[in-house]
Amino acid sequence: MELSSSFASLVSDNISFSSAISPFPLQSSLKTLKLTKPTSQNLRILAVAVEPQQDLPHNSPQKLLKELAERKKVTSPKKKVPPKKFILRPPLDDKKLVDRFLKSPQLSLKSFPLLSSCLPPSRLNNADQTWIDEYLLEAKQALGYSLEPSDQLGDDNPAKHFDTLLYLAFQHPFCERNKARHVRAGHSRLCFLGQFVLELAFCEFFLQRYPRESPAPMRERVFGLIGRRNLPKWIKAASLQNLIFPFDEMDRLIRKEREPPVKSVFWALFGAIYLCFGFPEVYRVLFEVFGMDPEDKECQPKLRRQLEDVDYVSVEFEGNKLTWQDVAAYKPPEDALFAHPRLFRACVPPGMHRFRGNLWDFDSRPQVMQTLGYPLVVQDRIPEITEARNIELGLGLQLCFLHPSKYKFEHPRFCFERLEYVGQKIQDLVMAERLLMKHLDAPGHWLQEKHRRILMNKFCGRYLREKNLHRYMIYSEQVQDAYEHNRRLRNPSTTAVQQALHGLAYTVYGKPDVRRLMFEVFDFEQIQPKSV
Repeated sequence: MELSSSFASLVSDNISFSSAISPFPLQSSLKTLKLTKPTSQNLRILAVAVEPQQDLPHNSPQKLLKELAERKKVTSPKKKVPPKKFILRPPLDDKKLVDRFLKSPQLSLKSFPLLSSCLPPSRLNNADQTWIDEYLLEAKQALGYSLEPSDQLGDDNPAKHFDTLLYLAFQHPFCERNKARHVRAGHSRLCFLGQFVLELAFCEFFLQRYPRESPAPMRERVFGLIGRRNLPKWIKAASLQNLIFPFDEMDRLIRKEREPPVKSVFWALFGAIYLCFGFPEVYRVLFEVFGMDPEDKECQPKLRRQLEDVDYVSVEFEGNKLTWQDVAAYKPPEDALFAHPRLFRACVPPGMHRFRGNLWDFDSRPQVMQTLGYPLVVQDRIPEITEARNIELGLGLQLCFLHPSKYKFEHPRFCFERLEYVGQKIQDLVMAERLLMKHLDAPGHWLQEKHRRILMNKFCGRYLREKNLHRYMIYSEQVQDAYEHNRRLRNPSTTAVQQALHGLAYTVYGKPDVRRLMFEVFDFEQIQPKSV
């Protein structure tokens, strides 16, 4: 059978069509086409009828399967299988979910909720115990702790879980054990907490050691001590490098391979120490085990023009530069006015008493105290203590609203800067503890992003302005005129006042009052109902 075609651009080759009686009747076998110059104007196509195969019956399953395979091969391309991490697993049934939560170590402690939230979400297995048996004694000896297992301590002692937390602290994201889910989550949560513990510890130490210094040089000192570039030096001073890099020599690694694991372990280590022993032990490990020296040349701030400070400091700071032992061993007297009396004296200069009874104290202080819920009810043994505390609280509130433009040039410490510094660090730590206890199953990097989004500076100032407290700020006349119609200039100062209020609450009433201000008065989490 011959067919004529008008396609002149192709030279015909023998193309055969074999047809069979089936749902997919055409099966083409194309030979290689050779594109040559056509010799004739007619393209000849030969069609040959082929008899159906007689080897298999018409309705046999083998024949149908064979035709189905041929159809899939021709019609549908091969689909790519998604990677396993994107495949959703079926949810656990209620019974398994309940068992998983009830057996989790995170729900085993009722008296230490923050410590309980930082334990691993599941019990340690044999691989974890192998690392503990091999390396834990070396870590405890380097840090100066007893070599006895910590689980022999009583249930009322938070140090009972120190071995578990210390194991998690050394499992940085670049090691083999971090691939286990419970280890990865436990380490990242400790690391998240530890960075804010270190910041607050150094903040309190430097505020008391340098009572006349502004916060800017203090931040440079902190960065010089615990900046990422300097951390390997401290790890090596404590002989902990072999626990972080068991198969490599730390000094031969390049910076991007050496510094991230060291930073992660360093932060997590102090998160574990804070949970089990508190801030005094944090200071001991920093200055005794790692050998940090606040007078070292590498951590000194850059030279800058210093304003002359003619005002007095508290008697305990005059001519006395406090050491880390003084800060770590300090306990407030039984009848102390404040929760942290020495930190209050380091932030609020004695000369603030000259502002007592001024116009702001008479006109604005009652409205501010009413909005913030001050003074709190405290049962004191002597009524005069309560009266003195309320007077000091009023002076501290006036200092919180005192902008640097007013008096800083003549009196450098008569502004909110030092209270703002301690308030920023305590609000970071309080929010970190809140997120850890609220989200038990969240990894550290998720908590870090959540923490950053909640405590953005623009939000802190907004919560203060919603309470109309920005109207009580004290500016110089020149700055008052510039800020009056320019919120871009004004809003950062309201953020500073917000953080200064947290610092004052921490020094006067302690951490519980910071929680009250953040989550009840200003509603940082934005979960309270709003008035319509």
